[in-house]
Amino acid sequence: MSTDSSPETTDPPPHVDDERYQHALDSVRSTLDRFRGCSDQEKDLLRRDLRQMQEMESKLTSGRVEIVVFGEISTGKSALINAMVGQAVTEVDVQGGWTREIWHVAWDGCGYRIPGLGSSEVVLIDTPGINEVGGAHRGEMAQDAARRSDMLLFVTDSDLNETEYSALVSLAAVNKPIILVLNKVDLYSPDQRKRLHEVLAQRLDGVIQPENIVETSADPRDVEYIVEAANGTTTSQWRKPKPNIEALQLKMLEVLEQDGLALLALNAAMYSADKSDRIASLKLKIRNDRANQHIWGYAVVKATTVAFNPAPIADVIGGGAVDVAMVWHLAHIYGIEMTWANAEKLVKSIFQAAGWVTLGELTTHAIMWSLKAVTLGWGSVLTVLPQGAAAGYGSYIVGQSAKYYFEHGASWGSEGPKSVVQKILDKTDRKSVIQNLRDEILKKLRINQHANPAN
Repeated sequence: MSTDSSPETTDPPPHVDDERYQHALDSVRSTLDRFRGCSDQEKDLLRRDLRQMQEMESKLTSGRVEIVVFGEISTGKSALINAMVGQAVTEVDVQGGWTREIWHVAWDGCGYRIPGLGSSEVVLIDTPGINEVGGAHRGEMAQDAARRSDMLLFVTDSDLNETEYSALVSLAAVNKPIILVLNKVDLYSPDQRKRLHEVLAQRLDGVIQPENIVETSADPRDVEYIVEAANGTTTSQWRKPKPNIEALQLKMLEVLEQDGLALLALNAAMYSADKSDRIASLKLKIRNDRANQHIWGYAVVKATTVAFNPAPIADVIGGGAVDVAMVWHLAHIYGIEMTWANAEKLVKSIFQAAGWVTLGELTTHAIMWSLKAVTLGWGSVLTVLPQGAAAGYGSYIVGQSAKYYFEHGASWGSEGPKSVVQKILDKTDRKSVIQNLRDEILKKLRINQHANPAN
């Protein structure tokens, strides 16, 4: 699967002279530029986010306003959309829970257009019921729709239960205009409707403004009509009244006329900021994981290289080369160009900052060198574990310190290398690292007996 294709952009409509709109468009395109700077691995993981950002750019440049409808199953969400559009565009099932995916349908009848955007349109989006069994994936889709929406409709047909209330509070946190739709009001008497409206306003105080609670009857129940003929005979006929949704339509258009372009721009800017944070977080995690794998891999290499090399000078040369190679590769993981000479300088500066770690490693080497010299090399059997583990631990500290340096843009910041290295030493479980390194050395011994200096 190719990942090197660059996101396409659309030229901004020159006739939209609004600072908020231009700022939002710049924000969206800046985030798309960040996608271009991702590695192939990052692009693979962010492919869905990239597509969503491209759709957001298209949404912004075309002036497409998205209004998402939420609610429990069987509250009449789909019927409400059908009534607003004027035709059966979404399925309605008497058993409830019929809506399985996200539905998009243009609300052409509203007549609203974002000023200056000729292709502007209003789109109504139906979502699965918030209480649908087995709807975890559909719930995630609905949340995605909410984050990119410009306005939310929450449909209920009675007082809110706990599931509805929790969902509504959660949706209010996305900072979009919300209209609470009290549907199926034809099932209540005028007094009941008044009391229900009061209860909802009280329960949602601070969440939804009372004026944003609107009554509808999207799919009214059939009403019996008694028809009297000219001769005085009567017959009974059941007829379905027209949907009663005018109050909702007026409230929606009121919000759009007042804040349409601002809503579109603010939503795009917020959405772009969320995606930008996700890119940064994902990049950091991927690079952090790769860096830790490299550090541990090089620490094990240094531990075994030093442990199994009977020549004292070769210990130092081989171990030092491993550290320089590790730092050089870490720089490339973080997208920083570094020469071999500069990697070597960084390693030396870290060892100097580490202080007692360097001293401890050199002391271990000195003891082991003496033992090797006295035993003409046969002492290596005794020196494998402590010497290798000490060398590997030193390499591990170098790697973690270099990782901090590269994470902060090839800088120690205001703290300086000594302070940073000391913090890394303080939070590192030395016993655990050394024990794991010893285990790796023993594993090497068991796998490759020829690596054992005693053989």
